Amino acid sequence: MAVLCYFRNSLSWEDIITVTFLSGGTGTPKLLQGARLTLNDNDIAVIVNTAEDLWYQGGHISPDIDTVMYLFAGILNTKTWWGIDGDTFVTHEQFRSLGVDTYLAVGDRDRAVELFRGELLKGGMTLSQATMELCSRLSVQAWVLPMTDQEYTTMIETEGGIIHFQEYWVRHRGSVAIRKVLRIPDTRPDASTGALEAMEKSDLIIIGPSNPITSISPILECNGVVNLLKKKPVVAVSPFIGDKPVSGPARDLMVALGFEPTSAGVYAAYADFIDLFIQDIRDPVEVPGAIRCDTLMTTPEIAKGIMDIILTHMPV
Repeated sequence: MAVLCYFRNSLSWEDIITVTFLSGGTGTPKLLQGARLTLNDNDIAVIVNTAEDLWYQGGHISPDIDTVMYLFAGILNTKTWWGIDGDTFVTHEQFRSLGVDTYLAVGDRDRAVELFRGELLKGGMTLSQATMELCSRLSVQAWVLPMTDQEYTTMIETEGGIIHFQEYWVRHRGSVAIRKVLRIPDTRPDASTGALEAMEKSDLIIIGPSNPITSISPILECNGVVNLLKKKPVVAVSPFIGDKPVSGPARDLMVALGFEPTSAGVYAAYADFIDLFIQDIRDPVEVPGAIRCDTLMTTPEIAKGIMDIILTHMPV
C-alpha cells in the first residue's frame, strides 16, 4: 500500500514537463479546466477511458475522448459536459420521425466527428491514430490518448440480460438493478503506446474525480498502466462527498463491485499506487492523510484551486 505523504515541493508548474491525467466522464474534464489556467495545453496529456465506446447509427462514438477533445478545442458544451456547444439535432429528430430507436441524442456537428472517426477506423487507422487526426483538425494542442487501441467494453448484467453501459446509463438512466459489471472481452487489453509513453515522461500523474468503476478502472486494467503508476508521483481526487458521487452512477457501481461507496472506498481502490489523496471539505468521511479542499468545480477557478493545492503538496 502506498503511504499518503505530502511535501511543499520546490518545483513550479514551469518546471514540470508533462502532467498526465487519467480521465473519463465529466469529473476529470472539469479539473482540466483548472489545469489549463496553470499549464500550457501542450504540457498536458490525458489518457482517456474508451470502455464506453460503441458503434451507433454508422458512426463511432467515443464519448470520453470527445469530451476531452472538445474541451481543448474550445467547443465543448459545458452545460451538459458532452457534445458540441450550440449543436443542432436535425438528424436525430429525423431518425425519430422515421421510427428509429435513438436513445442517444447525437448532435449534427458531433455526429460528423463520429462518422469521420468511423471512416478512419474502417480505413485501417487505430483509435490512437484517428484521435490524433481529429485533434489535429480541431487544433487541439494537448495530448489526448486513448487508453488502448483494442476493443474493451463495459457491460452491465441486469435481471433482463447484459446491456452496454450506455444503455444502462442513458436509455435506462441508471434505474435498473446491477447484478454485475463486466468487461468484454474478459482478457485485459494492452495500453496504447501513447498512453504508456505519456506516463513514462510525466512528472506527475493525476487521477481525476471520475467514476472509479467505469471511467478509471478500465484504464487501470490495461496492461502496463499500474506498473508505471507505482513508479510515478500519483495524486487522486475523490468524486464522492459522503456516500454520494458529485455526479453519475458511481455509488451503485461501487457497491456492485464490493467497494464502499465513499471517499474511503475510492482510496481503497487506488491505495496501491497513490501518494496523495484529495477529498472535499464537506465530506463527512475521514481518509487519514487526505488533503481537504472545495472539489465542487462549478467554475474553472475552483478547479484551478485544486490544481494549486496539488502543486503545493506535490508528492516527490
